[in-house]
Amino acid sequence: MALAQKLEQAWYGDGRTPGWTYPLSWLYAGVTGLRRTLYRRGWRRSVRLPVPVIVIGNITAGGTGKTPLAIAVAQGLRERGFNPGVVSRGYGGRQREPLLLDDKPSPQQVGDEPSLIRSQGIPVAVGRDRPAAARLLIAAGCDVVIADDGLQHYRLARDVEVCVIDAVRGFGNGRLLPAGPLREPLMRLATADIRVCNGGERMGAYPMKLTGGEACSLTDDTCQPLTAFTGQRVHAVAAIGHPARFFDSLRAYGILPVEHAFPDHHAFVPADFNLGDDLPVLMTDKDAIKCRRFAQPGWWRVPVRAELPAELFDALASRIRYSASPAG
Repeated sequence: MALAQKLEQAWYGDGRTPGWTYPLSWLYAGVTGLRRTLYRRGWRRSVRLPVPVIVIGNITAGGTGKTPLAIAVAQGLRERGFNPGVVSRGYGGRQREPLLLDDKPSPQQVGDEPSLIRSQGIPVAVGRDRPAAARLLIAAGCDVVIADDGLQHYRLARDVEVCVIDAVRGFGNGRLLPAGPLREPLMRLATADIRVCNGGERMGAYPMKLTGGEACSLTDDTCQPLTAFTGQRVHAVAAIGHPARFFDSLRAYGILPVEHAFPDHHAFVPADFNLGDDLPVLMTDKDAIKCRRFAQPGWWRVPVRAELPAELFDALASRIRYSASPAG
């Protein structure tokens, strides 16, 4: 069994936590704690931008639905009169210098998640220097910056913190990396301004549900209901933080997935799809955006959108209006 699988079983299941992870977890706790203290006491300075900043992130490793939430927040704020843009580190891409994405970005260059967000018509900038990348959005006319996966990036000052919680996996064994899945201690959750629970309900958190129901061809963008695959075996491909969520969503439609889980942000090549038969291939939107250039007939993406209560977007709009006012 691969190391990543062993650790995940220890984090979220009944697997045994390897002894060597404990000292590394203590070291991780010391380093991250020191870093937080340096910023909190002003010994390291955060960069304050001239527009409100919303950071969206989590305190656990792996996928919790941050990117669908970032898209939904951008769309919700746009409906309320704002012109938001998203800043990202561009994980998985080659781009290092700040870059404002055009209409057809290369996922290999800028990363899969920024490319997916840009495909929704949302302005996106990437770069290792996130404050510099965010300034490109401001120069392009954005009046709100949304930082995708920015909760632990303290160099960028924020006006609102949104923390996403996975309702199914929760916080696992409650330990810090690598002995557990936590990026920060559980107490960090209490300091976030807004909490969102993906896939269920939690006291003090807004509920979020990922919905879809369609499959769209990678070769010609025709779409059909997912129920068209009910009762069929398909190859299910996922290179996301929590592939099981995608596989389970297909089973909910009566589809029989042959599971192909890859590491998060995997750079797909045609050889990855030498699957030995002609069964349909279904994949997430995040993965499809990396496979379009060599897609074949019978390959389908399964888009999802985040459904959230309007009260969440109203609360965000109220907070950023206050932070943008002279009194704020």
